[in-house]
Amino acid sequence: MITLFFKKLYNYQIKMSTFILGIESSCDDTSAAIIKNTKILANIVANQEVHKKYGGVVPELASRAHQQNIIPVIESALQKAKINKKQLNAIAFTRGPGLLGSLLVGTSFAKSFALGLNIPLIEVDHLQAHILAHFIEDEENKSIPEFPFLCLTVSGGHTQIVIVKDYFDMEIIGKTIDDAAGETFDKAAKILGLPYPGGPEIDKYAQEGNQNIFKFPEPDIPDLNFSFSGLKTSFLYFIRDRLKENPRFIEQNQADLCASIQLTIINVLMKKLKAAAKKTGIKQIAIAGGVSANSQLRKVLKNTEKELGWKVFIPKFEYTTDNAAMIAITGYFKFLKKDFTDQKAVPYARASSQ
Repeated sequence: MITLFFKKLYNYQIKMSTFILGIESSCDDTSAAIIKNTKILANIVANQEVHKKYGGVVPELASRAHQQNIIPVIESALQKAKINKKQLNAIAFTRGPGLLGSLLVGTSFAKSFALGLNIPLIEVDHLQAHILAHFIEDEENKSIPEFPFLCLTVSGGHTQIVIVKDYFDMEIIGKTIDDAAGETFDKAAKILGLPYPGGPEIDKYAQEGNQNIFKFPEPDIPDLNFSFSGLKTSFLYFIRDRLKENPRFIEQNQADLCASIQLTIINVLMKKLKAAAKKTGIKQIAIAGGVSANSQLRKVLKNTEKELGWKVFIPKFEYTTDNAAMIAITGYFKFLKKDFTDQKAVPYARASSQ
């Protein structure tokens, strides 16, 4: 009798398992992930090397590469997860924001695949997904933030401070009025002659440099908003003027320049984040987005955690850049709510709140 009971319980649990395929194609990475409830079974990413020689993403080339990569990436995800496509309960896809051509590839495939399998289709907001990546089940770190918490979302295209009250109740209380932090890293790297993507390159060289050698102006923007356009211009003119005096200035000061501009960007981010925590009284603090992979930002956050009594949540590196795991976890929570979309869904380049 006991054996029969546990067998029935096991079969019940299997039936309760929800498998979601997540598809991410908002920029230049084609990614597919399979999630079983909140546990990631596979997270496959195909990078596009073609953009490096252009120093940035070329939208036309990105959309073509997505068309080439999307089927192999999804097949690889299914194989790694060791499930059949007929076991999928729903398909989640990035609807926006992002590059329209790239989004169109993922959206079109998701719609046709869901239609062919006769399963629900779930649209996902890219920025929400970055935040909800913190709820992915992970054996290495089982600590997840409690509601409400603050999330600093920093990437190549976005810089925001968000109060996360629930999975889908989020309030933006600060955002960039012009350029994003990640864009500033990439622009500074380009000025210094470093390859694209520039953020990781600056992070690498900064570890060998003195961050207090060069000082750059930090913008003074009201409330909790950000601005990085002035910093980008200031850095450009600074390098231009020094090169006139010494053509080898960058070569001789590369590590110190990287460390100094990185410190300035992080100071801007942390100043606003501290102000937001003080204003809201929230001490549960998370970061998300590509720039959250920056080693110095992570170090400063951990130090601030001790200094101000925060509880800091930092995502795994693989969940910081664009990836389908974050789309899948968001899709899972939407699946529980039966929040589905239909075949009329079309991608959007910018969010209404931007």
